Amino acid sequence: MAESDDDKLHQVVAESRRARELREQGYREQALKLYPPVCGRCGREFARKNMHELTVHHRDHNHDNNPADGSNWELLCLYCHDNEHQRQLEAQRGNAATGGGKSTSATFNPFADLKAMLDGKLKKD
Repeated sequence: MAESDDDKLHQVVAESRRARELREQGYREQALKLYPPVCGRCGREFARKNMHELTVHHRDHNHDNNPADGSNWELLCLYCHDNEHQRQLEAQRGNAATGGGKSTSATFNPFADLKAMLDGKLKKD
């Protein structure tokens, strides 16, 4: 005998409630209860309608390190979170701009002789 539509609906609602309770026990829900809904980098504030754009960043980059006091968490917007992880990747690769080792800075300065050009002292190409 097939389940009635009401039974299916009750089952879906019950599963949804269980899933919500599990999420609330997760680190994201805990962090949202501990910290105000503001990006820790850019200061952007979040409301209920755009809360999905606010992420929990693990300061030590270890997603298994979730102390109950939230000391390893930081709320970041999607953009700042992506930027933080990109900076970490570049640092691991040794990019000098992120505090790594080797220099990858530009050496060409297009405005080096601008003042002399404006004063008419240099010949234009």
